[in-house]
Amino acid sequence: MLRLKTFQLLEERLRKRNLALKNMGEIRNLTLIDAIIPKIESKTLSLAKDIVLVLGFAILTGISAKLKIEIWPVPITMQTFVVLLAGALLGSKKGALSQITYLLIGMSGLPWFVRGGGIGYIMSPTFGYIIGFVFAAYSIGWLCERGFDRNLKTAILAMLIGNIILYIPGLFWLAKFIGFGKVLAVGFYPFILGDLLKFILAGVLLPLGWKVIKATKSE
Repeated sequence: MLRLKTFQLLEERLRKRNLALKNMGEIRNLTLIDAIIPKIESKTLSLAKDIVLVLGFAILTGISAKLKIEIWPVPITMQTFVVLLAGALLGSKKGALSQITYLLIGMSGLPWFVRGGGIGYIMSPTFGYIIGFVFAAYSIGWLCERGFDRNLKTAILAMLIGNIILYIPGLFWLAKFIGFGKVLAVGFYPFILGDLLKFILAGVLLPLGWKVIKATKSE
């Protein structure tokens, strides 16, 4: 009898522990947008919400491409800031999907890349950066889904990692046009200060957003 009660007690503790871990995982998987917009039970409405968010960030990426300081071959734009936020706010899958949507619509002919659009843009020196947008948004989203956006240090670290990932395909593709000897001087060094300010700003805003939500819910 004593053994049975002990076993039942251990089983109950294990059940509660597993439930707590499950709830913790669900909380950590939330992004800031998930916390702001209540969960929609209807699958149709939930899908519509996701489409609006994905398309919305694709459009913002296109608009930010036109906010630029023109230098050749890679202009300075606000795109990287939008890409960072796309991953952080939408999460890994939807963040990456927003950038894939931006890429596909641009390649279909809409001139919302930095210098136009269309399938021929594959041969542009800056095309590699657009590929980098997809991987950067996914990686930042993955990190933020695991709680990296909850405090300043880890949020900035997530932005830094995403920024590095963005540059890898961008620089390799650019090197095909200007050579590896010049690629850092042309495609990386001019953007260090601007990118630093962008991912620090994003890193500051995300934890601040969580604090506001927490304060609002505690009232």
